[in-house]
Amino acid sequence: MSDSIVFHSLAALAYAGLGLGLCRSLSSDPPIVKAGNVARLGLLLAIILHGIALRETVLLDGNLRLGWSAALSAAVWIGMLVFWLESLVIRIDGLQLLLLPVGTTVCLLAALFPQSQLIAHANDTGLRIHLLIALSAYALVTIAALQAMLMSGLDRRLHFPREEGAHSGAFRRAVGRLLDAQPPLLAQEQVLFRLIWFAFAALTLTLVSGALISLSLSGKWLPLDHKSIFTLLSWLTFGILIVGRHLRGWRGRTALRYTLVGFAFVVLAYTGSRFVMEVILQRS
Repeated sequence: MSDSIVFHSLAALAYAGLGLGLCRSLSSDPPIVKAGNVARLGLLLAIILHGIALRETVLLDGNLRLGWSAALSAAVWIGMLVFWLESLVIRIDGLQLLLLPVGTTVCLLAALFPQSQLIAHANDTGLRIHLLIALSAYALVTIAALQAMLMSGLDRRLHFPREEGAHSGAFRRAVGRLLDAQPPLLAQEQVLFRLIWFAFAALTLTLVSGALISLSLSGKWLPLDHKSIFTLLSWLTFGILIVGRHLRGWRGRTALRYTLVGFAFVVLAYTGSRFVMEVILQRS
């Protein structure tokens, strides 16, 4: 068994354990709706395990290797790191309700499907920088999408408050209280658009660096493959959202829809076809 599989499995167990701890704290009476220092430290340790797993996957034997599961794992790892740092500035504990299951699932997928392929021209510094920028863009878009889902839950909670009577499950009531304890939607929206701006900038750098790499290796500015097309569509989606917010004040559900559409394009660009080729069609 490779070190990559071992450390991805350990990271999955760590994320799952933190998720179960969150569920228990939410189900307690009264529920604990604020993450403490121990939980924050536990998440940091899980992120470190995840990072070691990625090093053993992507930098195996000094080479650069990448597959659909490794790309997904790397993006979620960067996203976890962004969340952990962001949580030091603003309370976004509710996002863990989505992040911890995602982290567990992604690490399990990386352990179950460890196949990866050697990246051509991997010694090229420009290519390495391009891959790092692309994965960072993917991570920022992923966190923005999860933030949009959290805001959707907050919006629904605001418009359709549930009675916390005996007919409601204890966990449902606790989740409702967790959502109530989060910063108001306006503050959450500021976090979302800060993430969107960073994601848009990273996507812009991804397209520019990708074009330069393509020009140096093949003489073409931007190859019309699925990855470039879907990345460009995601970039256009977020660009339209940013312009719409600036000119027409777009916010709320409109912003959430655009964010999720942009995320869908990124998923199709970076993991969709690779998953089909490596898992469904069994091709490298």
